[in-house]
Amino acid sequence: MISTSWLRKRRPYWARIDELLTRSGRSGARALTHSELQELALLYRQTASDLATVREDASSRDLAHYLNQLLGRAHNLIYMGRRAKAGGILTFYRETFPQVFHDTLPYTLAAAAIFWVTAAAGLMMAIADPSFQRYFLGSEMMDTIEKRQMWTHSVVAIKPLASSAIMTNNLSVSFTTFALGITAGIGTIFELAFNGLLFGVVNAACWQAGMLQQLLSFVAPHGVLELPAIFIAGGAGLLLAKGLLFPGNLPRRASIALEGGRAVRLVLGIIPLLIVAGTVEGFVSPTDISITVKYSLAAGLFVLLLLYVMRKSPARAGKATLDETDNLPSSSS
Repeated sequence: MISTSWLRKRRPYWARIDELLTRSGRSGARALTHSELQELALLYRQTASDLATVREDASSRDLAHYLNQLLGRAHNLIYMGRRAKAGGILTFYRETFPQVFHDTLPYTLAAAAIFWVTAAAGLMMAIADPSFQRYFLGSEMMDTIEKRQMWTHSVVAIKPLASSAIMTNNLSVSFTTFALGITAGIGTIFELAFNGLLFGVVNAACWQAGMLQQLLSFVAPHGVLELPAIFIAGGAGLLLAKGLLFPGNLPRRASIALEGGRAVRLVLGIIPLLIVAGTVEGFVSPTDISITVKYSLAAGLFVLLLLYVMRKSPARAGKATLDETDNLPSSSS
């Protein structure tokens, strides 16, 4: 239990951080003197340690949320002009991205739910009304499916070019899904729903044409990376919408900056996933490799993805701050 005397002692320091952040305004760190920046950095570390203490008390959830937001604002101000360290990219993908993914997992799961619910709806509508398939997919694609031909054979002949185009398209879809979070999440939800609906309708059309096995063996090798990447991008868009719609105790601008920073980290984190997915889709998925090999590759890639995103480094597990590199001082209650 957090004592009243400890809270009374610590609150002035938190108020001082808020004061310095408010003074910085739109000018950022330039609005503060060198000594004030040093003071802010010290208070930042002390408050991060305070947050670790507060989180140990289940009844102080609201206070923990307030301190986490306060630290997020301070982090953006202190480190936005920080010179990148050697090996920073490796540190980001090894530690930062898995941690941010873990912290924002509910948003990714919400995005996945939107996709799969609309996929199920598309599947049922397409089965109930075959004319819906032609309306949604277009005559050219439906004619190809009805001839029991996959529309992916052309990829095999131009593998490098096709792979590059696929990567570009996947990156474009993911970034668009994320960026549309600024529309209060409406655009992000639409993108997820549309792609889910498309996935369901294509599966229904291929199933009725006796091509479901061909479709799934094509989608599985790259889809185990591509679909999670889209879900993460969708979660980033929903996170951005959350910062816009539900600022909590923060000014709306600060809330967007805080949640937007986390969302950008999510989107940057999926770039390698989309590169690998595009390579597999261009060089492996459309080939005549045996179905067993394709499914085995899909299973292996999915297991590696789970091991990667769900890991949480021991050094970071006990940290309460959003800063990914600094050692924090201990606090006493």
